[in-house]
Amino acid sequence: MTEGNFVDYTKVHLESGRGGKGSTHLHREKYIDKGGPDGGDGGRGGHIILRGNKNLWTLYHFKYKRHFKSAQGGNGAKQRRTGEDGEDVYIDLPLGTVVKDSETGNVIYEMLEDGAEYILCEGGKGGRGNWHFKSSTRQTPRYAQQGMEGNSMDAVFEMKVLADVGLVGFPNAGKSTLLSVITSAKPKIANYEFTTLKPNLGIVEYRDFKSFVIADIPGIIEGAADGKGLGHRFLRHIERNSTLLFLIPADADDISAEYDVLLNELKKYNPELLDKNRFVCISKADMLDEELMEQMKEELDSEGAFDGAPYMFISSLSQFHMQELKDRLWQMLNE
Repeated sequence: MTEGNFVDYTKVHLESGRGGKGSTHLHREKYIDKGGPDGGDGGRGGHIILRGNKNLWTLYHFKYKRHFKSAQGGNGAKQRRTGEDGEDVYIDLPLGTVVKDSETGNVIYEMLEDGAEYILCEGGKGGRGNWHFKSSTRQTPRYAQQGMEGNSMDAVFEMKVLADVGLVGFPNAGKSTLLSVITSAKPKIANYEFTTLKPNLGIVEYRDFKSFVIADIPGIIEGAADGKGLGHRFLRHIERNSTLLFLIPADADDISAEYDVLLNELKKYNPELLDKNRFVCISKADMLDEELMEQMKEELDSEGAFDGAPYMFISSLSQFHMQELKDRLWQMLNE
């Protein structure tokens, strides 16, 4: 899917159907004079129902349709016949979508299961027919209730990618290259910053036919939580990952400082992200010889880098430590 087709945020307008009118019919039949009221109730208006769909992974289908309205309920009829319920409108959402009220920003629902349904806008109730209002003193009521109005609202659909491992790093740190090596994904790779403009998902095949999902999150820069670069638009996708894999290139000016900047941006966006499992990979290790690698290890260990998080030197180009990386990630996911 192209970058323009990846949609993870959209606003929609929803209107449920109005309830049908109750009937004021009076029973008339041969040989039955003054049969009395027999007007039926109106049917309820159609609901707006959200439904989880595991086959969707983007909100692209809302790009050209953002207004949804369900049908009105049918009117009541004679012989106490109830009107037909209005047809419901189903809106399919990818798993990991958060539904918010557009005005207040409050979370209404989170779609996490395939096939799960949630009534977001209930249809209006149908009006009661005149036979409900007959009594000993009012034997021929000639009125009935009107159907109730449906509900309307503006909602925000915000999708968060569901993945076991999330790649976190500065632009051009080698995240897309790593994803292309350990999975069958084919992300865009180029030698310039912000090559990745949308999250990419890949399935890592592990031993004994096991697997886990890894997501390449677009590059974070200092100040991303405040809106710089791509801003915090994609930081929400990290919230669903159980393990965060920090990727820092071996040719960085200060590896520990880059890690601290990344960690600080996550903290500013959502402090709960720091509670997730963390693993650090120093990428592009093919540029280092064994002596220089050992020297860097000693420096990092003496500084107490990465706040005690485990780290490893890797190279996507030369496949250095690729299998060891899979082993460590699988172990962390199953602790």
